[in-house]
Amino acid sequence: MIDASRGSEALHKFFTEAYQGTLVSDFWAAYDSVFADDYQKCLPHLLRELLKVDDYNSDVEWADFSRQLKRLARDGMRLKKRKDFSPARYASRIKLIHRRLCKLADETYADGDAARLGSRLSKYRDHLFTFLDTPGVPPDNNHAERQIRPAVIIRKNSLCNRSEQGAATQAILMSIYRTLKLRGLDATKTIAGTLRTLLQTGALPALPVENVADG
Repeated sequence: MIDASRGSEALHKFFTEAYQGTLVSDFWAAYDSVFADDYQKCLPHLLRELLKVDDYNSDVEWADFSRQLKRLARDGMRLKKRKDFSPARYASRIKLIHRRLCKLADETYADGDAARLGSRLSKYRDHLFTFLDTPGVPPDNNHAERQIRPAVIIRKNSLCNRSEQGAATQAILMSIYRTLKLRGLDATKTIAGTLRTLLQTGALPALPVENVADG
């Protein structure tokens, strides 16, 4: 969906009902207005922000905060990668990670950056390690960003959409193309076949059966 707004009103056009699943996203505040079964905030986004602040902030308190948070995030992601990982098998390790997170979130900081990121930890403490408790949930939103990348590249190379109708057309076409690709289908051949069927019968055929979903 392409929309002029970057606020919650744009998401309300897209999420017209509660999302039945875990919403994996970055820390864009507008996502807080979406109702979902659960949430997972992107840990690599958080780590990148820590590294960015490291470049200009040499305060001792910040350095300690950054070190602990980076170690905590990486410990959680390494735990998930273990071949024998399951929430039940590593329940005690998961509880320890949550305790470490709460300790960082509840601390009082004099450094401005540590206070700002500490407040974020406090706000999203229940949504930073959802991937350890819920099978199938990743610690990052990389998959979503890979899915929208082709549309972003087209928009950049074509100097953006020139009209609302053009934006709506691109949104529809890119949604169709990405859906067909995720189903392991050749978009050009599938769309051509669909148009032939439409011309011959006057009706669109059903969406092809899913083959594979590897993006």
